[in-house]
Amino acid sequence: MLVVSLMLMLPVVGRAQNSLSVSAEVDRLLAQLTLDEKLSLMVHHNPAIERVGLLAYSWWNEALHGVARAGQATVYPMPIALAATFDTTLVRSLFASVALEARLKHAEAQAAGNFGDYAGLTFFTPNVNLFRDPRWGRGMETYGEDPYLTAVMGKACVDGLQHPFGNDSPLCVAACLKHLAVHSGPEGIRHEFDSRVSSHDLRATYLPAFEYIIMNSDVRQVMCGYNRLNGEPCCTNNALLSEILRKEWNFNGVVVTDCWALNDTYERDTVVPRHKTHASAALAYGDAFGSEVDLECGSGLEALHKAVNYGYVSEEKIDEHVRRLLALRLELQRWQPKAVLLDPVSPADAAAMSMVLLKNTGVLPLRDDDTLLLAGPNVRDSLMPLGNYNGTPLHTVTVGEALTPFVGPNAKTVVYVGGLNPMLEGEELPVYEEGFNHGDRTRIELPKSQVAEIKNLKSRGLNVVLVLCSGSAVALDDVIEYCDAVLMAWYGGQEMGTAVKDLLYGRRDDFGRLPITVYRSTDVLPDFDDYAMSGRTYRYADSEQVQFPIGFGYSYSFYQFWGKPKFNADSLIVSGLVSQCATDAPLSLSHRTVVQVYLKPQPTDLSPIKTLVGFASVETTCFEEKIPFRIEIDPYWLRQFDEATGLMTEPADGTQFTLQVGFSSDDRDLVDIPFEYHHH
Repeated sequence: MLVVSLMLMLPVVGRAQNSLSVSAEVDRLLAQLTLDEKLSLMVHHNPAIERVGLLAYSWWNEALHGVARAGQATVYPMPIALAATFDTTLVRSLFASVALEARLKHAEAQAAGNFGDYAGLTFFTPNVNLFRDPRWGRGMETYGEDPYLTAVMGKACVDGLQHPFGNDSPLCVAACLKHLAVHSGPEGIRHEFDSRVSSHDLRATYLPAFEYIIMNSDVRQVMCGYNRLNGEPCCTNNALLSEILRKEWNFNGVVVTDCWALNDTYERDTVVPRHKTHASAALAYGDAFGSEVDLECGSGLEALHKAVNYGYVSEEKIDEHVRRLLALRLELQRWQPKAVLLDPVSPADAAAMSMVLLKNTGVLPLRDDDTLLLAGPNVRDSLMPLGNYNGTPLHTVTVGEALTPFVGPNAKTVVYVGGLNPMLEGEELPVYEEGFNHGDRTRIELPKSQVAEIKNLKSRGLNVVLVLCSGSAVALDDVIEYCDAVLMAWYGGQEMGTAVKDLLYGRRDDFGRLPITVYRSTDVLPDFDDYAMSGRTYRYADSEQVQFPIGFGYSYSFYQFWGKPKFNADSLIVSGLVSQCATDAPLSLSHRTVVQVYLKPQPTDLSPIKTLVGFASVETTCFEEKIPFRIEIDPYWLRQFDEATGLMTEPADGTQFTLQVGFSSDDRDLVDIPFEYHHH
């Protein structure tokens, strides 16, 4: 289902079309609702309250990479793949298409009398947790390991979902930042896990994406996570939800719990390990709703009643929560469809721009008359490309289906479609096979059986092209020498096969770049349970740990700077010219590279080695000699951790930095520009 235009007149819900302002309408409703009715609106299944004009409503819906769990819908690549595009314009447009498709599906659901889960307009997306460790099974849901990339991609998702016709247009659907905060595995013990982090790592790594999006968008929801943060469950964590989220960041939207997260605080379950931080459900709900939680995704209405009856939560606080909930519901009801043509983002385009060429000895691009062998466990898997939290496409183009026309006898090249699949890595999965645990991985190497198959194919004198399917980094040290080309294809959505075909045969030259570090082996990783950033990601890991660095990726064209890039320290703008020097792809194509800007601070015990602060997608055609780029650096990303205050603050006047500008995070791909910071 691809939305081309939205001209459907949606049904009026409740009293959405009256002349009162949202605020006045909320006041009117609050004055009429009983306490029991107010409480009924604070769990995600809202009953109908017909006497005041409120229909039933469920707050739970998903749109991680397309409308999910609601029947037929367009399925785009997973977010980790979208991050690899390094293209915020693409991501914003993609989620604008998702938002309009969501509106159509919502109208269809209401017309059918469906007011349950996955039929509403409030979506639990995007996931802006940091992908700190490649073993985490849910890393595929994120935008990678870098705070800046995660922040700008997450903002693009929020803006596209909420305002598909531009940020000044009315609210279409409501996005939700999740999971606040410091949540990235292990999945098997997430209901009892305590993420212990220093003030520095919390502020410099784990919180910036949340803060930046809240400060630079009107995101309407934030979800608190299952885990504890430094001893306190996130959904009862006053320091996190009140002091930081509400007061420091001035967030006045809806705070929702992860689903049944509050149960972990009080249930004494012998099967599922839990936090068990509260003596009773009433005390837990008192801490959550007596503070900043507005809505429970769960079934704790009885416990909420007890918390109110025991005096743990005041009716004044209840009114504060319900006011936010009603205001968002009413605003969503007032959105009017537009008869405006919106070109949808093609799933094939999004997939192609996400795929990363990690190796090419010259075997690619293939010629149209090159015949192939196909092999590997994912070659005809139609579920693997869909990832998780997905809808059901009308049709999925597998890699095998797309490449079958090129299969023939006396073939010299084998396309091996291997890697992982989302039945093995994902959210809290009941998987205990070797190398996997509850959806996480215990080893990041390619499965041994696939290594043996690739070695066997190479021993037969074939060129081996590995199409690597995964939602996370796969260590390739034991197989890379047997591959003539490696294409990181992720879980590429419903047109994954089309994108692979077009890239392998040189019909496109707009590859993506890595949004994560690919490590050499499991053995170089810190302990999975340790949330300290030391030794993790490109920002803190030793280069000897790394097989492929973040930002890396080949294309069929070779690029270089025309002269040295320039930096204006007053305007914080990096500019320059890029030249396309050579290409193995047809000249008629549009060719693309990504210019990246990293900040390298003066080294201290706490400072990162370098950190991404900007990027630009640069397109070239026909060997244009001088393609300009311009990257404006937001001062937010120049902040440094102040040990005295425990906060990120503006650098001191005269602080020395080095900007590194180039085509990956590897020092060999970067041009250094020293500069001295002065207050703006």
